[in-house]
Formats: sequence, structure tokens, C-alpha cells
Amino acid sequence: MCGIVALATSAAAAEPRFVIGSPDKYAAEFGLAWNRAGYSAFAQEFPGDPIVYTIGKSTPKDWPYIHPAPKDRWAGGKTHSFAVRFQSPGDENRPLFLVLGLAGGAPSERSQVIVTVNGLALPPQTAPAGDPSVCFRPQIPGKPQTMIFPIPPGQIRRGENTLSIRLDRESWILYDYVALSAESKPLPLVEPPPVDLLADFRKGPMAAVDEIVFAVRKSGGDPHWYANFGTTLPASNWTTFEPGGRLCRLDLRTGELAVLLADPEGGIRDPVVDYHGRTILFSYRKGKSPHYLLYEINADGSGLRQLTDGPFDDVEPIYLPDGGLMFVSTRCKRRVNCHTTETAVLFRCDADGKNLRPLSSNNEHDNTPWLLPSGQVLYTRWEYVDRNQVTFHHLWVSTPDGLRQTVFFGNQHPGTTMIDAKPIPGSRRVVASFSPGHGRRDHDGVITVVDPRRGPDLADSARPISHGADFRDPWAFSETAFLASRQAEIVLVDGEGREQTIYQLPADDVQAGYQCHEPRPVVPRRREPVVAPAADWSQPTGRLTLVDVYRGRNMEGVQRGAIKKLLVLETLPKPMQYTGGMEPLSYGGTFTLERILGTVPVEPDGSAFAELPALRSLFFVALDENDLSVKRMQSFLTVMPGEATTCLGCHEQRVVTPEHQAKDPMALCRAPSRIEPITGVPDVIDFPRDVQPILDRRCLPCHDEGVREGGLSLSGDHGPIFSISYYTLTAKDLVSDGRNGMGNRPPRSIGSSASRLLSLGEGSHYEAKFTNDERTIVRLWIDSGAAYPGTYAALGTGMVGGFEIIDRSIRLDRSDTEWPETRASMAAIERRCSSCHGEDKPLPLSVSHIAGPGGWGSAFTGAPPWTPLAPDDIRRRWSRHLFYNLSRPQKSTLLLAPLAKQAGGLDACGTAVFADTADADYQTILRAIERAGRRLDQIKRFDMPGFRPRHEYIHEMQRFGILPADLPDGLPIDPYATDRAYWKSLWFKGGRDER
Repeated sequence: MCGIVALATSAAAAEPRFVIGSPDKYAAEFGLAWNRAGYSAFAQEFPGDPIVYTIGKSTPKDWPYIHPAPKDRWAGGKTHSFAVRFQSPGDENRPLFLVLGLAGGAPSERSQVIVTVNGLALPPQTAPAGDPSVCFRPQIPGKPQTMIFPIPPGQIRRGENTLSIRLDRESWILYDYVALSAESKPLPLVEPPPVDLLADFRKGPMAAVDEIVFAVRKSGGDPHWYANFGTTLPASNWTTFEPGGRLCRLDLRTGELAVLLADPEGGIRDPVVDYHGRTILFSYRKGKSPHYLLYEINADGSGLRQLTDGPFDDVEPIYLPDGGLMFVSTRCKRRVNCHTTETAVLFRCDADGKNLRPLSSNNEHDNTPWLLPSGQVLYTRWEYVDRNQVTFHHLWVSTPDGLRQTVFFGNQHPGTTMIDAKPIPGSRRVVASFSPGHGRRDHDGVITVVDPRRGPDLADSARPISHGADFRDPWAFSETAFLASRQAEIVLVDGEGREQTIYQLPADDVQAGYQCHEPRPVVPRRREPVVAPAADWSQPTGRLTLVDVYRGRNMEGVQRGAIKKLLVLETLPKPMQYTGGMEPLSYGGTFTLERILGTVPVEPDGSAFAELPALRSLFFVALDENDLSVKRMQSFLTVMPGEATTCLGCHEQRVVTPEHQAKDPMALCRAPSRIEPITGVPDVIDFPRDVQPILDRRCLPCHDEGVREGGLSLSGDHGPIFSISYYTLTAKDLVSDGRNGMGNRPPRSIGSSASRLLSLGEGSHYEAKFTNDERTIVRLWIDSGAAYPGTYAALGTGMVGGFEIIDRSIRLDRSDTEWPETRASMAAIERRCSSCHGEDKPLPLSVSHIAGPGGWGSAFTGAPPWTPLAPDDIRRRWSRHLFYNLSRPQKSTLLLAPLAKQAGGLDACGTAVFADTADADYQTILRAIERAGRRLDQIKRFDMPGFRPRHEYIHEMQRFGILPADLPDGLPIDPYATDRAYWKSLWFKGGRDER
């Protein structure tokens, strides 16, 4: 798969005049092939037109593997010319042929390919229907296809020539090679020479390896990289595991396979061999149990013993050099914020399973811890605080007792799941699986070597090794010798990506769905040094020093002295989730509730010194003299019990040392600050309870449903999912939050300082002015994530036309369209409104109708409600959340806008559609909205009398010991008090076993 660039001479006339790439079915040598953003980076990496390749000077990296066409919006939606410039020693007086070797292409939208030679256009050809696989995974082999363009004699002339290729109409093609040939036929495929990697490796880095151990099991049905253990909602129809598992030992000398443990109903995963090479630690789901727990077994299959117990999952264990064990566990008692599955984070315990303790407060997953030669622990951390949920899952490092949690590699490069990382012997580098995008089932990805010596942020410090993205569980013997699993195979891979299968499951196992996982050598290994324990488990707090808040990689424009204090927030764990989005917690904003702990002072030199609660997910907002946000942290930190840790700045570069200072930071010249609570403000703000009354007093005289000055309603009436006012604040950009985007935003671009709602309440807007107390509540509501409810019990409830993961997809509840009232209303809307409301002004036809592109289907396939939308996007402006009022149906925009003013309407349609409320179609639409209102009265929203959480929420609270197990049906439940008790139960209090 190497790139060949050659120019033939007349002595070798039968040879191609040039070849770009290699005829080997691979596109991996070309540009973009190893870019983590893939083809979507085309416009950024290749902005010029034409893209020019000069024979003898350019390399295959200068030629993109994918050639876009006008339908490809990711490349600008236009034609792109690829030009080849080359020298000819003389005129070519016989026919030549441009041979395009393709590795795939668009399967249906076949483009017209136009070739010009020195300005002469050759007859166009239509690209063949291709296999699209290589488009998304350019490291894998494609299915070869060829296009051949005859070039007339004499068209290639002595000197410089230019050959140009462009695609008119339709969509892309994928290149394997481009050749100028004297023969009208494809170039012969280059087959890689056979290799015996096992023999080669066993002469070198695998000389001491006679046996390997690995697990055999079936993959679950859920495609997410993390969803392979634990429980999920029955309605989702996802399975995180399937019955059947084995622990196997393979003799590399003889090929003999020994089954150490088999369980046709259970599951086996994550074997790891102890330092002596005699004992195997692994996770075992015994029989029909739904939970994986830790077990040990002797390498000969004897002596099976259970280490942990309880109704939780303990997976991905490792041995620690101090004799303890580390693993990830669902004992953290929380759910993934954007899925229905359980979360697992770092835990440790003694060798016998006793003395369990959490090492992480993450609300998302920690994964695959492994020891570095330094004695530190390398692991994967997935987290998103007011930023995108599918892009930040990178490599982090900590001590074995959880201290000094910091990024190891990748956190500045969203879009790849970096997982299964392990050190390479004799090297500072590590090997990992780089699973594309948001990750793939069972961590399938590209075997990648990472060099951390230049810091965590340089993308080119990661070097892909494998030719495909379907490898998992890599193990390194050296920088050029790797062991991995791939579906039903155990494979060896060398530094050039060449591979050899050393074991394959029998056909019956393959047919039954079994696959190979976690291959490990059965050899003794050196024990890593013991990092001296520094956590004091008797302490409920730790200390944080911030050296200089003004020092950071995105602090431009912030003057010294501008920051006066830090607002300390906690992103709160979620006990239950029903969908992949935020609703009804927010519309495209936060996934979590955020608790306001208080503030700590910042000294004039930018330093701060604070005592913080241990094992809590904390983050900060830097505030100015007016308590407005200057800079928001969009990650979290954890201090361990008794830990004293330091930040140099605010998202500072990680490859610099503190600047020399003549004096110690001012904050260190005093005792650490205790967090000062903010009086008069709930620690978790609830919009209807705490913010809406302020809007009622200050805004509703002009912005109620029947007034709507400026076309704006800030009524607290219920819409389909949110209140009218809550959605309006989002739709009109009156509040600035993370919008599910990237992190490390510029100063004053997010939060209270960037939110017009606050400035409008300063008295300049028609004398609407917040009191100091009101301003404080509104400000802190914005800076704590601007959520709608103040309780997680609201999730999955109180929505007419809501979303839920049902039968393996996010489903939009369209049951309202089955009501006779709604069917009649839809017909009336079509009859009375369709002449004006087309694609540019689409009306929501019912309370479940998402107006705009792709907005209605039995399975939701359009832009999801958490997709960031521009303020003028029609899906915002014509949203059902603005048009349907379920509290006062007659005040719905859908009815007021077309109603004549003299009849109490807004007369917003130019001419009145409804002269009065007696109009038959008006009444038809009103009845449909009233039916939706009655439905909401029946199912209840969190702020309505008689609300009761869903049974799944109640079940989890009973499982966690928050609610009594014998709770009578129908007994009132205070959701706010229940949430508070749940969160408090997770606080680290010091000194106890966390079993």
C-alpha cells in the first residue's frame, strides 16, 4: 500500500508513464485517509482549485483519496478539479490511456467524469456504482473498479503537460490509483508478499511468549462503544450482552486450545494475567446473572474464586503493583447522560475484593485502565460539560489512588474514541484503539501508536498502524509487533500494518455470533513502581491551587484584575435516562443539572486557593466585579480526599512550566478559602419555580400570549415539551449556553455576560428592571446551565410529542396524530393555511410535528432536537413549541396569528384567516389543542399538581436505597427532595468501604 510516483522513459515504453498511488485496492496512501475528521476535512485540507499534483515532486498525500462532486455539501457543493502536471521527453504519437483505478464510490448518485488533456476535453464517462465503505474507512481494502479514458495520438506533447479530472453532477468517487498507460486495461494488482509474523515475532519481542489467553463471547446488540454491560430500558430493545462465554488459552507452539472456563448462559470478558504469569483476573457474568463481577482463576483453569459481589457490574480490571485491583464499576449509581445504559467509573479494591473505593466522580464513562511503566494509570475518560456529547473521549492519566487526574492525549482533538491504551515495552509510546467518531461496538478501531513526549495536543503524535478500523484490544510487544483481536480472529500486526491471523473460531461459533476479545500473553512481567499513596481517605475534602487565572490558551482580551471570584458548580449525576437527547432538561443545551455551591475569591495576581468537596465533579465560572461570566470551564475536575493539586491557569498549555515569580501566589499566603454559599438562591434552580415568577412580574405586561410586543411571548404556559417562555428564550437567543458545541469558548461568549436577557432586565428596556435578588437568580440560572426543570424526575415525563429510545432508535411520539381531533385539525390547517405556508414557512401541523426538513416519521430521522440550529433556521422559527399552548389553548399562536384583531387575535397573516372564533375551522383546531392539553393534564409535567415520577426512576431510587422498597403505589413523592437525597448519598464522607 505504498505510494508509487514514476515517469517512464522511452526505453520502457510498455511501463505506465506515471502512477499515482499503488494498484492494491487501498486508498490509504492518499490525502485525508488518516485525518480523524475523514472526508469532511476536504475543504479545510484542500482549499485550492484545482488541486495540483506534480509528477516527481508531489507525494500521494497531496492527492485526496476522495473526489467530491456538486452534490457533496461537505466539500462546498461544487465541482473540484484534480490536475496532474508532468513532463514528457517527446511528443506521444500513439494512443495513451488515462486509467483511473477506483476503490469505491457513491452507490447510486453516479457522477459524470470529465477529463481534459492540455485543454482538450475527452468524451465524458459515468462513474460506476461503487462500494461506499472506503469513504468512511479509507484504511480498509475497497472493491476495485476501473475507468479508462483514451487519449488521442499527439495530445501529449514534449515538455509540460496538464491532465485534469473533474466530476459534474451527482456524488464522489474513491481513488486506488491514477495512471497514464500505453495499454487500455487496469494495472495488475499488487499483492502484498506473504509474511509469517508469528515466526518473526517469536524470534524477537515474543520470544518468551508461548501462550496467550483470551475471552470468547457474543457482542450485544447496542452499537455504542460503552454499552456492553449493565442494564438498559426494556423498551429500548437493546441488549448489552448475549448468553455464552469462554475463557481460552492458546498454545502458540502447537496451536492447541484449552478452554479454562465455559458458561453457555453467562459471559466472560477482560482477562488480565498477574505479574507472575500464574493467575488470571477477569470479569464473569455467571449463569443467567445480569451482572459482571470480578473473579480469579489459575492459568491452568483450576481454583476459580469470586472477588466482588452485589447488584452492580465490575469490568475491565487490572492488577496494581501495590497488590490492589483497579476496575470500572456501575457502583457509581448513575446513567449515561445521553443514553439509557448505566455508567461505570474507576474503582479500586484490595486483592480479595474488600475495601472498595471510588476513584472518579465522572458522570460519563471511564474505561480500560492500564498501568504505565511510571506506575501511573492510563485510562479513557468520556465527559461533556455544556459541550457536545459525542466528541470528547480521550486518554487521561492518574495515580492508582485517583490523584492528579489530567489529560494524557487527545482532548483538543474531538471526534475519535481513544481506548484500550497500553504501554509499549522499552518505549515512552503507547498503543491504543482509535475507534472512529463516537466509537464502535466493542471498541473496534484503528491500532494506533501515540507518542506523548510533545504533550497531549499534537495530532501528528498519533500514528495509525492497522489498515482497517475493525481491530480491538491491542497489545504491544514492541513498536512494530502487536497482538489484537478482530471479530472471530486473533491477529498479529507489524509496524507497517501487515497482519497474520494466528487463531480463528470454528465456523459453528462464528455462525452463532461468537467473537474473540482481549488477547493477552501468559508471561511473567515486571511489576511497576508503587506510586506512594497520597489520598487521605479520612478527609471529605481536598485543596486546589490556581496559580494564575489569566493564563490560558483562550483568554485574549481579559485584562488583569477583571476576574474577582470563581463560581463553583457541580455537574450532577443522573439516575435515569430515556432518550439520547437533553429534553426536557434543555432544548439543545445542557445534559445535566448543575448545582451552585458558591464562590471563592481570586486574588489580584490571579491566584486562588480553595478547599473543595472530594470526589465531586466540579467546574468553575470566572466572574467579574458585576458577577458576570468572563470565562467558563467546559470540563470538570475532581479532588481526591486529602489531595492538594494545582492548576497553572485556565485551560493552559500542558507543555509549559509555571513562570518565574518573585513572590509566591498571593492566595498561598493565607488559609484555603472555603466555598461561600450564595444566600437566597436554590442550589439547583428550577425554571418554572424560580425564574418564571420574575418574568411574570417584569416581562408579562408586554410579552404575554395575548399581547406579544415584538412578537415575543414569555408566558409560563405549557407547550408540548417546555413552557412557552423557556423555549422562546432559546429560540430568540436571549440566553447564551453551550449549545452542544465545542469547549474552551472565548471569554464572555457564553453564560451571563453573553445573555441578552440580563441586559434587557437592567432598566433600559421599557423600564423593565430586575431587583438585585431577581438579577442574581436569573444570572445564576444562566451560569448553571439554564435548565428547564430542577429535578431529574422530570425526564421522560410531561411531554406530548416527546422522544424516547424505543426498539433501538429514538422515536418521536406521534400518538396525537391518531386522535380524531388532530386529524381534523391537520386537514383544517392544510385547507386554510397551505396557500401561504410552504417549505419556507412550514407550520407545525400538530403538537408532535417538527416543522422543517426531515421532521416527521415513525422513527425520527430529521435533525434531532439537540442539533444546534442557527437563530433564523426555520426549525426554530416555526417550532411547535411556539405555536401550541396546552395550558390556554385559545392563546396558541396557531390560533391567534390568523385571527382578526377585533376578535382578540394578532392578525399576523396580512389578512385575517379567521374573522372570529366561531369559524368552524378555528373551532376544529382549538379542539385538537384542547385534546393535547387534556393529555398533558393526564400524564402530568414536573411542575403540575399530582406529578409522580416514572416507575423506572422510582425503581432506581429504591435500588439505591433512597426510596423504601415497599413504597405504596400512588404515594406522593417529592421529586426535588428525592433527587437531593440521591445526590447526597453519593457524597464521599471519608473512611468507609464503598461496596
